[in-house]
Amino acid sequence: MTTLVRPSDTLTRDALTVLQPGFTGTSAPDWLLRRLGEGLASVGLFGRNIASPDQLAALTAELRAEREDILVAIDEEGGDVTRLEVRGGSSFPGNLALGAVDDPRLTHDVARELGRRLAECGVNLNWAPSADVNSNPSNPVIGVRSFGADPLLVARHTAAYVEGLQSAGVAACAKHFPGHGDTAVDSHHDLPRIAADLRTLQERELVPFRAAIAAGTKAVMSAHILLPALDGTLPATLSRNVLTGLLRAPVSEGGLGFEGLIVTDGMEMQAISAVYGIERGSVLAIAAGADAICVGGGLADEATVLRLRDALVRAVRDGELSEKRLADAAARVRALARWTRSAGAAQGTLSGERGVAPAPEAGLVAARRALRVTRNGPCEPLRAPAYVAAFTPVANIAVGDETPWGVAAELGRLLPGTETGTYGNAAAATTDARARTEEILRAAGERRIVAVVRDAHRHAWMTDALDALLDARPDTVVVEMGLPQAPPRGALHIATHGAARVCGRAAAEVIAGG
Repeated sequence: MTTLVRPSDTLTRDALTVLQPGFTGTSAPDWLLRRLGEGLASVGLFGRNIASPDQLAALTAELRAEREDILVAIDEEGGDVTRLEVRGGSSFPGNLALGAVDDPRLTHDVARELGRRLAECGVNLNWAPSADVNSNPSNPVIGVRSFGADPLLVARHTAAYVEGLQSAGVAACAKHFPGHGDTAVDSHHDLPRIAADLRTLQERELVPFRAAIAAGTKAVMSAHILLPALDGTLPATLSRNVLTGLLRAPVSEGGLGFEGLIVTDGMEMQAISAVYGIERGSVLAIAAGADAICVGGGLADEATVLRLRDALVRAVRDGELSEKRLADAAARVRALARWTRSAGAAQGTLSGERGVAPAPEAGLVAARRALRVTRNGPCEPLRAPAYVAAFTPVANIAVGDETPWGVAAELGRLLPGTETGTYGNAAAATTDARARTEEILRAAGERRIVAVVRDAHRHAWMTDALDALLDARPDTVVVEMGLPQAPPRGALHIATHGAARVCGRAAAEVIAGG
């Protein structure tokens, strides 16, 4: 690849500074360390980069040895979307569970503990919380990642989360602006379109973002969604009307008055890359008002970084992108890096101890409080091994399919000998419900059955399977680990409001009589 300019040039350094790329491996590759010396100021971490807290701390220390003020970002929402605990499941229940409890102090404390753990590992920017109002219960990508469907509830918990996370010295990033909750399409796969009028957006989608800004969120992430009420042509990430005319504009002019860092959602997502390509999309995003380009969930190599760097430099030289706009974006990245350094240093004392006081049980407390238990008939606690039938939908990309979920592991710990069967992958979803039920009954034998579902209201095959199973075994325990939209069924029904490991533990305790 031909380099357009020398790496020491200010323009090139600014182009590198606005990138937040990912990379592969659990240690820093040589190319990444070189680019940090040339101006790259941020990296994004994913599950593939993390093996343990100690390893992660060593990785971030390696990065800081090359650039002390680096922004190390991660997509750690807790709940279903976890990177710190991608292989074991999260110790935190996620947003919907916190919204179900509706105790902003609890949300603050959970976010503070999550922030403490991130800071301890050297992470200083978290692409969280989701400030989306989940107004469409059939939404395939937000769901339990939202605090709920009530804008005011989402607003108060978004603010509490931002304050809690940043009190631990980790910058929050409210997402996905101006709100991804009313979509029926996942922007990882295609471009969603929200038909809501401007008044609805003002009274629903924008309410939590105003609260996040009032709470001092250091960053906001844009959504790859089309909102004709704001821009009939370009998705929010590429729209000057949305990023500059709405998010950045002063309140006195009808905007939200946000002065912090605007970062894009992953530019490799199909809503952008399939239509514009990541180079063109990145240029348009910076021109529209974004300050940082997130890329690396799927594209994580040096070639991608150089392509984007050179595309930005070329756009400035061709007059398509203002050099001042690029310089302003880079300045905001550096300003956030300065804040994270000062905020980290400010965590010096709390009750006479260094750093934020640990609260290791915060997530479990929240998960237990979030349970909604319905008894539809006599149901004695299980005292013997059970059979867990897990009805498993295809995971959305944000969650991923490598993170374990359900109640089987925790129930097996409480009731040794418990076994599990998984039903509902792409092949099983086409299986006749009666045939699937017969398979489950044969596997269960005389053992009590615990049926675990996830967003049953969104999957007809799952509802049919549950109907057939309850007809055959009315004493079945049902655990809903997604949105509890369907009426509670089963002798015992438990809504966990999330599928994190800690949610499974809380449900298992109830099933076993805890």
